[in-house]
Amino acid sequence: MKALVKATAAAGFVLEDVPVPAIREDEVLIKVRRAGVCGTDVHIYEWDAWAQGRVKPPIVVGHEFAGEVVQVGRLVTDVHEGDRVTAEGHIVDGRCLLCRTGNSHVCPHTKIIGVDRDGCFAEYIAMPATNVWHLDDNISFDIGGIHDPMGNAFHTALTAEIPGATVLVTGCGPIGIFAVGICKAAGASRIIASDVNETRLALAKQMGAHDVVHPNEAEAVVKRHTDGLGVDVVLEMSGVPSAIHQAFALVRVGGRVQMLGIPSKKVDIDLATEIIFKGLTVYGVVGRRMYDTWLMMTRFLRSGQFDPSPVITHRFPLEGADEAIRAIKSGEAGKVIFEIA
Repeated sequence: MKALVKATAAAGFVLEDVPVPAIREDEVLIKVRRAGVCGTDVHIYEWDAWAQGRVKPPIVVGHEFAGEVVQVGRLVTDVHEGDRVTAEGHIVDGRCLLCRTGNSHVCPHTKIIGVDRDGCFAEYIAMPATNVWHLDDNISFDIGGIHDPMGNAFHTALTAEIPGATVLVTGCGPIGIFAVGICKAAGASRIIASDVNETRLALAKQMGAHDVVHPNEAEAVVKRHTDGLGVDVVLEMSGVPSAIHQAFALVRVGGRVQMLGIPSKKVDIDLATEIIFKGLTVYGVVGRRMYDTWLMMTRFLRSGQFDPSPVITHRFPLEGADEAIRAIKSGEAGKVIFEIA
């Protein structure tokens, strides 16, 4: 089969012919139809310090996908050939204390497809049946293939109290833009989206933001729409130090800051004035909660109130990997996907 491989400890991906993966008795083989390209893939492509410390070439890359089941292991009873599916890309041990207490999204033994084991930028992928999530018949493979980043957005938004809330979203990459649409569908009373990129602000507006602003405009807009109190919830999606400080400054006393963005280096925070004396709740977001986040995604998509399709702006074949990475780095793309079959 064709697959995009991180072949060596150097920049770039290579399109290679590799063996179709063999499945174990508790796994299924999935023919990949669509795969989402993520910032993590850019890190691996560029072979930055994080990638060098985590990824061990050669490995098939990619962790967001949807497709059709073509083979089922002997022990699998609830997934069948022909099923249209996506999958949770974090593979956990299922037996540690965190997994057994409903917190498998932070399992310390997690292995991520496309990072720690072969991924989905390929014609086929083997997955544990326990990680498979069935798609409704009316959900396209395009949307199925972006459940992973959508799940991050659902986890970030809906572990806060969004109905009726005023919400500031700092950082309008694809996950931030998804979060705008989720907050709209969940009944937020005001959604303010902040970014420096006009293309992404336009997508945030299309997904339901009431106000789209540059960071230097955010304070005035927040105060105007909250009687000077600050927003109820901030979804910090950028990881930019100035945005993190702004999140703590513009949330109201007793409010909540949901932190998904990952800073590239340490950030100095004044815990006393920025968090403690404001009585804030700060929540760190890791992946998707298994599997209540997935159920929430399915229900929101079924409702018809949340349509993520406008966020997908670019499509490429696997042969166009270099162009896909360039599109993401240009800042002129929303969500980028590979059309594999």
